Amino acid sequence: MNKFKKIGLTALAASLVSVSAHAGALTISGAASMNAGAYSGEGHDGGTTFSMGNQMTVSGGGELDNGMTVSLSFQLDDTKGSPFEDQSISVSSDAMGTLVLHGRGGGSATSAMDATAAGNLWDTFDAIGLASGVTHTNTAPGENAFMYTLPAIMDGVAVNVSYEPQASGNTNDSGMGWAVTYTGVEGLTAIYSMSDEVGTTSALSGEQTAWKLSYAYGPITATATGSDFDVQTASSDQDVSSYAVSYTVSDELSVTYGTETIESGTSGDQDAEYNKLSAAYTSGGMTVSAQIAQAENIDHSTNANADLDYWGLGLAFAF
Repeated sequence: MNKFKKIGLTALAASLVSVSAHAGALTISGAASMNAGAYSGEGHDGGTTFSMGNQMTVSGGGELDNGMTVSLSFQLDDTKGSPFEDQSISVSSDAMGTLVLHGRGGGSATSAMDATAAGNLWDTFDAIGLASGVTHTNTAPGENAFMYTLPAIMDGVAVNVSYEPQASGNTNDSGMGWAVTYTGVEGLTAIYSMSDEVGTTSALSGEQTAWKLSYAYGPITATATGSDFDVQTASSDQDVSSYAVSYTVSDELSVTYGTETIESGTSGDQDAEYNKLSAAYTSGGMTVSAQIAQAENIDHSTNANADLDYWGLGLAFAF
C-alpha cells in the first residue's frame, strides 16, 4: 500500500469516528439477582434451592441529519444457553412513527402485551420435573419480525402493527397483527389486540386475541387480562384469564395478589389454576421480594403431583 492510500484511509477512519461520536451515544445497563425458593406437595419436598440471574443490555443510537432517530439494542443473557437474547434495531421520527426489526426476542402485536395480570404465574411451575407444567401459548415469532408503532392519531390512543414473514419451509402465509391502546382516562389502560398464528402446518395455524384492563385509583391498582389462542387443531387451543390487585403501601413498598386460569382445548382436561401473594421493597437500585404461590392441576390432570406450593425470596439489583 502506498503512502497516499494510507493517508486517505487514516483520514476516512478519523472522520467516521468523529461523526459517530457527534451523532450518537452508547449506553450499558445491567441487572443481577440472587434467589431462594422451594416447592412442596404430595410426595414431594424439594428442599430449598438457590439461583442467580444476570443480564447486560447494550444500546446506542442518535439523530440523523434528516431528523430520523436510529437506535440498536442487544441483550447479553446466558440463562437460556445463548449469550445473546433480545436484539433489535429501530428507526423513528415524529412523522413516520417507529419501525423496529427484532432479530431475536421479537413478538407479535398481541404477544407483546399478553403477559397475564398476575405476572405469568404458570412460569414458576412450568416443567419443574414433577408433573409437566403448562406453558402459556402465544403468537410470538421470536426472530426477524417487524413491529410498527403509528404516529400519534389522537390523545390517549396508540396503535401497533406487527409483521411476521413466512418462514423457510413453512407452507403457510406470513402473519399480521395489531393492537390498540387507550389511556385517555386518568388511571385507566385498555388494550385490545389480534394477531395471526403462523404454524408449521395449516392445522396449527390460526389467531390469538388478547385484552387488558388496568385501573389505578390512589394506592390501589386492579388489572384483568384475557387471551384466546385458537387454531384449526382444537386440542391446541387455549384460553387464559388472570386478575390481580396491587396495593402501594409507600413509594418503596407494594403488595400484590393475583390469580391465573389456563383452560385447555382438549375435552376432559382440568383447568390449571394458580394464585400468588407477593411483596416487594425497592430502595435505590435494589429490590427485595417475597412470594408464596399455589398451583393446582398444573398438567391439566388431577394427579397427586399436579398440585404444588412454592415460596420464594429474591434480591435484585439494577445498575
